[in-house]
Amino acid sequence: MKIIILGAGQVGGSLAEHLASEANDITVVDTDGERLRDLGDRLDIRTVQGRGSLPSILRQAGADDADMLVAVTSSDETNMVACQVAHTLFHTPTKIARVREAAYLTRNELFDNEAIPVDVLISPEQVVTNYIKRLIQHPGALQVIDFAEGKAQLVAVRAYYGGPLVGQQLRQLREHMPNVETRVAAIFRRDRPILPQGDTVIEADDEVFFIAARANIRAVMSEMRRLDETYKRIVIAGGGQIGERLAEAIESRYQVKIIEMNPARCRHLSDTLDSTVVLQGSASDRDLLLEENIADADIFLALTNDDEANIMSSLLAKRLGAKKVMTIINNPAYVDLIQGGDIDIAISPQLATIGTLLAHVRRGDIVSVHSLRRGAAEAIEAIAHGDAKSSKVIGKAIENIGLPPGTTIGAIIRDEEVIIAHDDTVIAAGDHVILFLVDKKHIRDVEKLFHVGLSFF
Repeated sequence: MKIIILGAGQVGGSLAEHLASEANDITVVDTDGERLRDLGDRLDIRTVQGRGSLPSILRQAGADDADMLVAVTSSDETNMVACQVAHTLFHTPTKIARVREAAYLTRNELFDNEAIPVDVLISPEQVVTNYIKRLIQHPGALQVIDFAEGKAQLVAVRAYYGGPLVGQQLRQLREHMPNVETRVAAIFRRDRPILPQGDTVIEADDEVFFIAARANIRAVMSEMRRLDETYKRIVIAGGGQIGERLAEAIESRYQVKIIEMNPARCRHLSDTLDSTVVLQGSASDRDLLLEENIADADIFLALTNDDEANIMSSLLAKRLGAKKVMTIINNPAYVDLIQGGDIDIAISPQLATIGTLLAHVRRGDIVSVHSLRRGAAEAIEAIAHGDAKSSKVIGKAIENIGLPPGTTIGAIIRDEEVIIAHDDTVIAAGDHVILFLVDKKHIRDVEKLFHVGLSFF
């Protein structure tokens, strides 16, 4: 596939890295020559320096015969204009734009072929808000991913000493919970992936990824660790777009406080939010945190744009007694460094956004793509189309499907039913199939499995 990526920042660069390793023809456009040289030295891609919204630059990047334009520059307006130019002058089939400003996103009539021709809108702030909201709903989880509109969920937990299943073989999970269907999809032990087998023994400190119907998630979590109590009191540091959206989404169910430095922003938040308490000040102010009884907080969320400020305020909040701390880290290189110590969960907006982008870039009918453990593996939701003659998967038992090495099928969602996959499970047309890949180089092979008819070739 021939893809033009506008913007060589962290999202554009990470996307180029993912796609270049999968035999795509990638061109990255940016005004920053140094950033382009760095990408060009590391990846097998073309680079073009210039403003991505200009017709001459798009033509130079190969827009005449490009299959897709992905506009992820730091400017909403540049991204939207680039999609307009690509549609009008080059008839580019698929146009994806990152748009941050909520004032644009609330006007659905703006994004249409008769107005601004954007086929897929990506809002990083909304993606991250939804991600954090799921973590709040599942106390103790390190990662929560929805499949088939939330009918099934993939949850990551850290196994603790004393968990009923710790020190036991995986096959005993069924004996512990005879009425609950679940499957362990991946285990990470000391930063290395382990393909789960029936005789795999779960050890303390393992990161265990399991899939189950939404209603069974807490029951399975209780096998790995002592369940955390439901959260009640939440403190948010940073009243920017993510902080505001999150407070708006959860204030009816939780006691929420926002700490924000900017007086004008505080006034806006007070006017916009219903029951959230808005405090003006610094989240790194020890006296303010003590005054607001930070020791009673179930979660402290650091959601500003400043990584260092987020890290320092999180460490302070944890030291002063906050039970759990979650922190947004914009630099992906920091994520693995800080997660798991005093900071319980580090959230990378870039990685969350990449998963959403990849779902629209993959071939075949791929509904969603999610990075597990900051990119060490991937979970893919694909829909089986066609019939037994035109499809490589429909009508076949899982044991008879030629899955690529390191790939497993974890579950199938059929209408409203979540079916945990076994060797003799047969895939039917319309099934949502959840697959796990430890080796990302086989993604193209998975896509081929879900192509229909002549598109195999």
